[in-house]
Order: sequence, then structure tokens, then C-alpha cells
Amino acid sequence: MTQATTESAKILIVEDEPAIRMGLIDVFVYHGYEVDFADNGHDGLEKALTGAFDLILLDVMLPGIDGFEICNRIREQSKDQAIIMLTAKSNDEDIIHGLSLGADDYVSKPFSVAQLVLRVQAVLRRTSVEAKLSETITLSDTAEIDCQNLSGIFNGVEVSFTRREIDLLRYLQANAERPVSRDELLHKVWGYADDLSLETRTVDIHIAKLRRKIETNSSTPKYLVTVRGAGYRLLSAS
Repeated sequence: MTQATTESAKILIVEDEPAIRMGLIDVFVYHGYEVDFADNGHDGLEKALTGAFDLILLDVMLPGIDGFEICNRIREQSKDQAIIMLTAKSNDEDIIHGLSLGADDYVSKPFSVAQLVLRVQAVLRRTSVEAKLSETITLSDTAEIDCQNLSGIFNGVEVSFTRREIDLLRYLQANAERPVSRDELLHKVWGYADDLSLETRTVDIHIAKLRRKIETNSSTPKYLVTVRGAGYRLLSAS
């Protein structure tokens, strides 16, 4: 995957509905992106695995191979490929499944084109945040995370993380002295404008996923805690 500015970024759109696909192509070409597309899962997977794109817009319901499987296959090859999933299914189970496979974000249909463009811009900016943060997170003698390799050891058991989960943990560690709000995480980790009114449960879903991975009991967390009315904190065991 190449790194590029917004103006020169290459986007792959994998969408089988002609009206939506052509509309997205027109929008992103208008905004200065270089765009390629696929209208089915097989062609989408083949193009996605070339590593030639800065970001992939990936529909879930596709003929041939669905978006979940494509996302999984991409992540087997690349941990850093930017992926936003487009889904007509807005229930938590489908959203959690897509994010668990390593998608950076999701957008539910019908969606605001303007908001989708902002989300694409935000994901493409994420590397500037990653470069400033630490490579190892030590929570206790038996809990350590290797940010570079997207893995950790918890009580002797190896755990895998997605790139976005690591981004979230690193930002919380860098600000461990205070609770961090959902809005700040959307701005600093996801890259959304701080004045953007955005309805998304992405932060909450990622927090829940992380607790299942790093906590002995996710219902009573000791590392990734909620500060009521203020946000989240990442704590080290005393």
C-alpha cells in the first residue's frame, strides 16, 4: 500500500449496485482521488490484494465473495491497508463482525456522501497520529502489547489486535493521566474534524472488543476503565 496525500490517494470502490458505485466514483474523482472499482467480490478481492490502493471502500453484500471474506483476506496479507466497509446492515452484530476482521470504519446505507468523504479523509490521515506514539504498552508484569506486530501477551496467552485497536490503545496510553472522551478519540484517533457532528458507535464497539481481549473480566475492567461522564482511561496495574 502506498502512502499519499488526499489529493493523490488511490481508492478502490467494491460495490455491486450500479447507481451507488457510479455515484461514489463521481464523488471521489471530483474530490481529486484516483479511483478504480469492482462490481463483484472476485474482482474486488483480486484488485484489493495487489496492494495498489491507499484505501478500499468495501460493500458487505457482494456477488461471488462477500465483503467480510474480502476484508479477512486483505488482513491476512496486510495489517495496514485502510478499509471502510459499506453496509445496509446497521445492527451491532454485523458492525462488530466487520470491525473485528480489521476494518478501520463502517458506514451504514443510506449514508451522507459528505460524511463518507470526511471519513475517507480521516482514515487517510491516520498515519500522522501513529508515528508519534509508543511501540510497546506494558500494563502489568503479565500484560504487554507489541504495537509494531499488533500482538500482546496476557497471562501467557498471545492475543492479536487490529491496527485501529492499537491506535486507540496508544492514544489512551499517551494520555493516561486523564480520561479521554469519545469525541476526542474520534478526532485524534479516527481523524474526524473536532466540530463534526457524527453519529457512530465505533468508539464504544472498539472499547468493548478491547476489553474482551485484555481484561480477565470485561464487565469489571482494571486496565481499560470508564470514567462516568468523562470518557475512558488506560491504567497500569499498581
